[in-house]
Amino acid sequence: MWDTLLERQLDSIVKEGRLIVHMPDGRTLAFGEADAEPVVIHLHDPALIRKLVLNAELYLGEGYMDEAFTIEGDDLHGLLTLALKNLQRIEDEGLEMWHRRLVSGLRTALRRFAQHNPIGRAQRNVAHHYDLSGELYRLFLDEDMQYSCAYFARPDMTLEEAQAAKKRHIAKKLLLEPGHRVLDIGCGWGGMGLTLAQDYGAEVVGVTLSSEQHQVANRRAVEAGLQDRVRFLLQDYRNVTDSFDRIVSVGMFEHVGAPHYREFFRHLRRMLKPDGVALLHTIGRVTPPGATNPWITKYIFPGGYVPAMSEVMAAIEKEGLIVTDIEVLRLHYAETLRHWHDRFMANVDRVREIYDDRFCRMWRWYLVASELTFRHYGQVVFQFQIARRQEAVPLTRDYLYREDMAALAGPAPKGGKGAKGSGSTGGKSRRKTPARPGTRRKSREPEKV
Repeated sequence: MWDTLLERQLDSIVKEGRLIVHMPDGRTLAFGEADAEPVVIHLHDPALIRKLVLNAELYLGEGYMDEAFTIEGDDLHGLLTLALKNLQRIEDEGLEMWHRRLVSGLRTALRRFAQHNPIGRAQRNVAHHYDLSGELYRLFLDEDMQYSCAYFARPDMTLEEAQAAKKRHIAKKLLLEPGHRVLDIGCGWGGMGLTLAQDYGAEVVGVTLSSEQHQVANRRAVEAGLQDRVRFLLQDYRNVTDSFDRIVSVGMFEHVGAPHYREFFRHLRRMLKPDGVALLHTIGRVTPPGATNPWITKYIFPGGYVPAMSEVMAAIEKEGLIVTDIEVLRLHYAETLRHWHDRFMANVDRVREIYDDRFCRMWRWYLVASELTFRHYGQVVFQFQIARRQEAVPLTRDYLYREDMAALAGPAPKGGKGAKGSGSTGGKSRRKTPARPGTRRKSREPEKV
């Protein structure tokens, strides 16, 4: 019975591309376009057939981890590309199977419970992913340990260049001035906070729930000689009591959970000074609200959720904040994940020594599936610039690109004056020239948070 149901499901799903399945009983099944280059899989465990019929989103990844099936040539990119393109086609045409729609609806209805992340549970969820071996992340991230979407201002950028461009792009959106106090919510291994202090003269407090990240970030601050202007705390953002000129959060909002969105922005408003600016960088979905993939919930990000823009905007509006700019980064994260996967596979033997074969297959599934979801299945990155007053930022986006345009134009005529920027708020500019990279400024000890 389960064999027949699986065959019917695959026949209704696979219309684009070609899938060949070698069943445990020796039969060979073929689906899709006869003249397309096939993806060939071998099912080894008969029990996997029933699991795939009932919950393919969970058990396909689990089957790959456990080698209950194998792919010829280990063509994981090919298999997941075929699956995601066909699922996207089904949704676009409104042909989604009734039982899949029912399961998705139930997950969405139950997400309030799955994404309930009070302070203690939030810390356990973070530890599940971020307190893995620090060496693991060093094997595939850039030198600055940026574990979020890079910004490929040019398609030929290296990962290091694109991550530096991401930090620079965010710093511009924060409109930093020397001496500004900045809160970094979900500070990771400290790269963003250290850059804002070193290159822009900011005083930074970073908070994380990861013990591993907390230790590494503070060690990096000491090594950079920035411990007088940067502090990293092992603390939930909800327990921060101080106020800040600027607030930045990169790659943390995905762990907040939809039931806590208003709580997040309520605290952000409380901590942001009246003329302050905040920048929220988060993965997002281009579809209406939904539910988290069950494999991702079980193995990678328990309690996590990728929001729809409508969900974020509703929470911001209800907490009396103003969105002053929204930017959607589309394929930037796909390119970031491609770099991470290639570096991971180049070091997979060392990962296997740290963990085991199953972990390597799990992590590879995570990286490849994530990349292809950004390419084919409606995930993007949102950057929300947020303020309490609409006058807190310039009227146009010129300030984001002025330095780049000036570099292209070359030096100003000798003795002449540069043109005034068109990003004025209508009054006198309060901005100061940011610190040059590598410049140190004497500053007061950050106040207790």
